[in-house]
Formats: sequence, C-alpha cells, structure tokens
Amino acid sequence: MDPVDKMKLVESLCQVLQSAGFFSIDREEDVDFLARFSKLVNGMGQSLIVSWTKLIKNGDIKNAQEALQGTETKVALMLQLLIHEDDDISSNIIGFCYDYLHVLKQLTVLSDQQKANVEAIMLAVMKKLTYDEEYNFENEGEDEAMFVEYRKQLKLLLDRLAQVSPELLLASVRRVFSSTLQNWQTTRFMEAEVAIRLLYMLAEALPVSHGAHFSGDVSKASALQDMMRTLVTSGVSSYQHTSVTLEFFETVVRYEKFFTVEPQHIPCVLMAFLDHRGLWNPSAKVQSRTAYLFSRFVKSLNKQMNPFIEDILNRIQDLLELSPPENGYQSLLSSDNQLFIYETAGVLIVNSEYPAERKQALMRNLLTPLMEKFKILLEKLMLAQDEERQASLADCLNHAVGFASRTSKAFSNKQTVKQCGCSEVYLDCLQTFLPALSCPLQKDVLRSGVRTFLHRMIICLEEEVLPFIPSASEHMLKDCEAKDLQEFIPLINQITAKFKIQVSPFLQQMFMPLLHAIFEVLLRPAEENDQSAALEKQMLRRSYFAFLQTVTGSGMSEVIANQGAENVEQVLVPVIQGAVEYPDPIAQKTCFIILSKLVELWGGKDGPVGFADFVYKHIVPACFLAPLKQTFDLADAQTVLALSECAVTLKTIHLKRGPECVQYLQQEYLPSLQVAPEIIQEFCQALQQPDAKVFKNYLKVFFQRAKP
Repeated sequence: MDPVDKMKLVESLCQVLQSAGFFSIDREEDVDFLARFSKLVNGMGQSLIVSWTKLIKNGDIKNAQEALQGTETKVALMLQLLIHEDDDISSNIIGFCYDYLHVLKQLTVLSDQQKANVEAIMLAVMKKLTYDEEYNFENEGEDEAMFVEYRKQLKLLLDRLAQVSPELLLASVRRVFSSTLQNWQTTRFMEAEVAIRLLYMLAEALPVSHGAHFSGDVSKASALQDMMRTLVTSGVSSYQHTSVTLEFFETVVRYEKFFTVEPQHIPCVLMAFLDHRGLWNPSAKVQSRTAYLFSRFVKSLNKQMNPFIEDILNRIQDLLELSPPENGYQSLLSSDNQLFIYETAGVLIVNSEYPAERKQALMRNLLTPLMEKFKILLEKLMLAQDEERQASLADCLNHAVGFASRTSKAFSNKQTVKQCGCSEVYLDCLQTFLPALSCPLQKDVLRSGVRTFLHRMIICLEEEVLPFIPSASEHMLKDCEAKDLQEFIPLINQITAKFKIQVSPFLQQMFMPLLHAIFEVLLRPAEENDQSAALEKQMLRRSYFAFLQTVTGSGMSEVIANQGAENVEQVLVPVIQGAVEYPDPIAQKTCFIILSKLVELWGGKDGPVGFADFVYKHIVPACFLAPLKQTFDLADAQTVLALSECAVTLKTIHLKRGPECVQYLQQEYLPSLQVAPEIIQEFCQALQQPDAKVFKNYLKVFFQRAKP
C-alpha cells in the first residue's frame, strides 16, 4: 500500500476510535478488551513507522514529517499500555515501542518531548522488569515462564534505549541502583532484585570488547566501578531471598574484570560463594547455579586466586564427598554440581604458582579419596544381588570416574599434566578404574564412564596411556551391543588419528576382532518394523565407515592391506554397499571418501594385487549405481556432498589408471548402462578436464538427465 495512503487510513481510524472514547483507557476495566486494543494500537503505530521509513527513503520529507508527528501523538497512549499492570497488555505494545526507539536512533537531534518520551519508556521498562509478589521461585510454572519471556522482550527495549541515549540509561540505572542498595535491608525483594538486574543488563546494553567495562570511557567505567563496589560491600549478598542472591552472584561473575581493578574485594566475594549464601545455601536452585558460577569466577580470575587456593580447597572439602548409596548420607550437592566443584579444584591446583611437587601432592589429595572409594564400591557391586542396589552402586562408581575426568579439564598446552607433575596420579586413576570394564554387572554404565575417562587421558597423558589401550579395548569388545560399538569406535578413531604409526601394532591386532563384532551386530535379525533397531544399525554403519575413514586418512592403510586378501575384501565390500544400497547420504559421502583415498593409495600400477580388478568390478559401478538410485535426492544438500565425493573418486581413478580408465568407461561400462554414444563421449571429455570443479558440476547434470 502507498505509504501516504496507509498513513491517512491509520489517522482516520485513530480519529474514529478517539471520538468514540476508546483512548481513555485509564477508565477501562475489561482486561481482554485492553489486550486486543493494545494489539490494535501496536499495529497502527508500526504502520505509521513503516510509512515514515518508506517516505524518508523516497525523499518525501514533508509527508515523512507528517507520519512522524502522527506517531508521536500515539506515544502517550503507548506508554499507558506499556506500564499497564497486566503483562499481556504491556507485551502487545512492545513492538511499537521498539520501532519508535529505532526511529529516534536515526534522528540527528531529539526534541525535548522526544527526550522526555525516552525517559518515560526507560522508567516504564525498569518498573515492568520487577517481579510480582505471586511469582513462585521454588516451583516455576506456566505463569512464571511467561514472565521470563516477557522480561526478555523488555531487555530488548533496554538495549534499544541504550542505543538512543546510553548516558541517560547509565544515569537512570545508577540512580535506581544506588538508592535501592543504600536501604536494601528495608527494601522489598523484588526491588532489590531488579536494581541488581539492571546493573547486570547494562553489560549487554552498553557492550565492550572482551568485557573491558572498567577501561576506556572514563565516566562510564567510573559509574560501573562505583556500582560494583557498592554491590560487593553493601552486604546485599545476605538478602534472604533466592532471586536477590542469584542476581548478586550472576552480576559479580559477569563483571569479573572489576576484580582485576579492585582485587581487595575478592575475599569477601569468595566468602559469599563459600558459605550459606552460595554453595551451602538451603535452596537447591541457588546451590546448583552458584556451583557453575563459582567455577567461572575462579577460571576468569585465575592468577588472582593464588593467595586463597589452600583455603578454598579446605572449605570445599565436604562438597567433594562421594556419597555411596548404602550409608544414607546425601551429598550436599548433586553429582552434576559436584562436577563443577571438582573442575574448580583442578583449575586452582593446575593454575597455581606452586612447584610441580606441590601440585602433584594437592592433586593426589583430591583424587585419592575417589580411588579408594572406587575400589570398595566395585567390590560391593561384584557381590550385590539386588538389581536396584547394583544400579545405584554403578551410578556412584560412574560419578567417581566422572569427577576424576573433570579435574583434567584444567590442563592446557601451557600447563600439561607432565609439567604439573601429575602424570603418576592420573595413571593411578587409570589402573584403579580399568578393572570396572571386566565387571559383568551394569556394563553400560561402567563402560561409558571409563570410556569417557580414556578419551580425556589420551589428550592429557598422550603416549603414556598407550599401554592401557589393548586390555581396555579387549574388555570393551566383549558382549557388545550396537550402542557399545558406536561409543567405542570414536575412542579408537581418537587413538588412531593422534598416535598414527605408534599404534599400528595395536590396530593390526584388534582390527578384525572389531570388524567381526560390528558385522555380528549388523547381521543380527530384527523385526521388519523395529525402527529403533534399524536406526541403531544405521548409526553403527556410520561409525564403521568413520573408523575406516580415520584409518585411511591417518596414513594407516597398510593395517587394512596386512589383513590378507580375503579379509580386505570383507572390509571393503560393506563400503561399496554403504555407498550404493543404503539411502543414507551422510554414510554415502564417507564411503566415497574412503574409496577415493584407497584408490589414491593403491590404485596405481604398484598397488596391491587384485585391487585394480576391485576398482573396475566394484568402485566404478558404485560411482554410477548410487546416484542413479531413486533415493539419491539431488535436491538434498547432504546428497549433493555425497555426489561431490563420488566425483572425486572417479577423478582419482582416472588420475591413477589413466587412458585405461577412459577406455573401460567408453567401451565397456557406460555402454552396459545403455548410455548413448554422444553422452559417453561428453562424459569422458568432462572426466579428462584438469579442473575437478568442472567435472563435479557436469556429473550432477549427467545424473539429472540419466534418471528416469
């Protein structure tokens, strides 16, 4: 619709509504009506702004000014609806409010009225961010979820206000924050919470690079520094309400760089984390969140933690307790939250300035109780008769492994396990945990935990882990289900990709046992309509192909070649089947990558005996039969990637076999597919093009034409 016509239509509608008394909303008590009316006003306001935008773009300044004036006359009504106590009514007008602020952002100079409108919107947003008395913090339901979403909308308005007038926003927040925290003991919880929340929200509303809020613009840095100082020294962290407590911790972590400017405040914040306000809070919700935030706080301040390390480790000792199921003792934190505490302990030890011997001693103190409890619990599991007890013991064992694994996240390229003198501790952990793999009970849970630990140790201990791999692999291959193999193969892939030739003897030894375990599961009969079994097999096939891709891509193809001619065919025929027979483009792409790599390695004149025959008998046909299938959907992005790898395979065959390949395609294979002579000629010319991209593009067209 023409912007001028739209503007006139909106204005005429407004006049009708106003003359009918609809704009006098302060006397209206029908909430449902007001909810619908606020949508209407929102639509009218946004329509006028759309007209203004188009008119400005067209250079029609006169009519654009008229559209802006029309918009301004609706702002008072918009503010009334925005501040309404019913959040649905308020929410319906936010779009108009947001767009209006966007208009003001584009104006060079704001009038006094426009400045007043900005301030009024700001005050409205601050007021509407406040929780109701009825908000249920311990059992949040649908109403609470709706308010959380509404708060997100208000945050967008606050961000837009910051773009229009950052100085005004900062001054307004500072005024509200300072007056509230001055008297926080006598302030209602929702007012205390929203004051701290506004400070928290400033970090995104007034963005800086890498959280550098306390450098650069002096007035802004000074205001934020002053508010943070007030926050941590006012004692508001002791407010007896979960929402205020959580907002305090969220804000100190968001503004962690404040503590590099004023490090003298670190001890009082650490104490808040480490007493009844934080990790020992009676609220499980506060405990859970502060476990995560404490981990972030310690990581971000790193070197500033040095004076407090031993004190912190002593204070969190009880939180590290592994709670066995049979003694009725419940750990202070859930196992998920304990993971953060173990990680934090690891970070404190590894990043400390202690010598390696001291780091090793602290790490041993941290992990020895886990190892001792693990041995006792494993013995109890072996003797347990009751299935429920077995499950709870296995979970506890799994937690112990998970906690040890989590401590290793502290290590980095700069601070390796060896440099910190901690190799021996983690090797002891390995020796303690690996016997769980031979436990016949609760195999899934135990294997999963130990496998995850091995993944971490491959990264942390590097070649020191290698002596443990053969025995661990042997146990993990016993009595395998599809899921076990899917989870085991990535471990082998990680070892192969990382250590390459170092693990060649191990790969040689376990290659066929692994394949037999995979094929045994894949060949198991399943019900025709069993979707779950079909999906498991599909994922296992993908895992098998990913394994072969890792082996061939890591320069370990001799591991396959050394299995003997009969076994090599047994390895590769499923790859041909994966490329052609299963409608799974992700697997098909991997299969063509494997085939292309093998042709590159073995496809020349000096390749393994019989491989050239395999190329013409199996690989070349696969490159045509797969794309000719009706299930090979060339409109699908993953399938296009599979076709691209198919093209690479054909180009590689041509590269390695030369004119012999072209002759075979021209005289034997393509005529057998009933391809017309002129198309065969065209195909062979494209194949011989030096630019691989040209052939890839041609191949797509070729198969689009070839499909019935």
